[in-house]
Amino acid sequence: MAKKDIDWGNLGFGYIKTEKRYVSDFKGGSWDEGRITEDDTINLSECACVFQYAQTIFEGLKAYTTQDGRTVTFRPDLNAERMMESAERLEMPPFPKERFLDAVRQVIKANVDYVPPYGSGATLYIRPFMFGSNPVIGVKPAEEYQFRIFTTPVGPYFKGGAKPITVRISDFDRAAPKGTGHIKAGLNYAMSLHAIVDAHNQGFAENIYLDPGTRTKIEETGGANIIFIDGDGNVVTPLSDSILPSITRRSLMIVAEKYLGLKVTQREVTLKEVEEGAFKECGLCGTAAVISPVGCINDHGKEIKFSSGMDEMGPTLKLLYDTLTGIQMGRIEAPEGWIFEIA
Repeated sequence: MAKKDIDWGNLGFGYIKTEKRYVSDFKGGSWDEGRITEDDTINLSECACVFQYAQTIFEGLKAYTTQDGRTVTFRPDLNAERMMESAERLEMPPFPKERFLDAVRQVIKANVDYVPPYGSGATLYIRPFMFGSNPVIGVKPAEEYQFRIFTTPVGPYFKGGAKPITVRISDFDRAAPKGTGHIKAGLNYAMSLHAIVDAHNQGFAENIYLDPGTRTKIEETGGANIIFIDGDGNVVTPLSDSILPSITRRSLMIVAEKYLGLKVTQREVTLKEVEEGAFKECGLCGTAAVISPVGCINDHGKEIKFSSGMDEMGPTLKLLYDTLTGIQMGRIEAPEGWIFEIA
């Protein structure tokens, strides 16, 4: 199919309605066969569980046009598995992995002319989500659910390159110990909205959250995992039971070790060692930007600056970024199973 007449090079990172989406309903104890539809509206009771008790989860991934013209997506099996784990934690019926992968394939094929061309810097963002759909007034899980996937073409998260950002240490907690910080639930993001609006009002790009138990250890930001590069060029990522298992971060750790020969460590990272200059580079990683470089962390007025500076992404993070995006775009051979071919 011919690509849509869209100014791909000037796309922002926002929602543009595409023609088709995937929908499946859970009723009477099982999922129906699912369908592709043009209807982008959802008709629900005012008492639907999703409105009353925030019983909703979601995922995010992208489709790309590779250098050789294929349409692919990146490690969707991990999105399927993580969504199943999220569903189990919120007492929702998991959408089966193979059905998730089939739904992703169907919805990308149905919107393939919205997948931006190679070299445009744009991608097709894919948003699977699930919610409790029947009326619930007592505090309990829903009995009926809807699983949906919509797509939207998006531009690069950073126009003109990823410039280092300044983030702050937050006074708020992102997640409670033994809570829901490790799953991709809408409620986790809702609680971060006040903190991120306040951070932006204070001139900071993001919040870094500390562990809620001792408030001495680095966890993650409101929407991304954190990567550090130490003085020896090793990759270090914080370890915590309440950190979301980012697919981008897990992929970057493999890229660092297998492609770049770097030592990779996942461990507890204290704010004190960051303050004492243990790391020369810092980045936030996720689906949207892959890596967002951090040049400075502000801890209540005290600035922690990284030697990589505020002008450009540090050299090790740049290598990680270039290698992973090269794999996603087909310029570099991918590990087995990483690239899910659509067409």
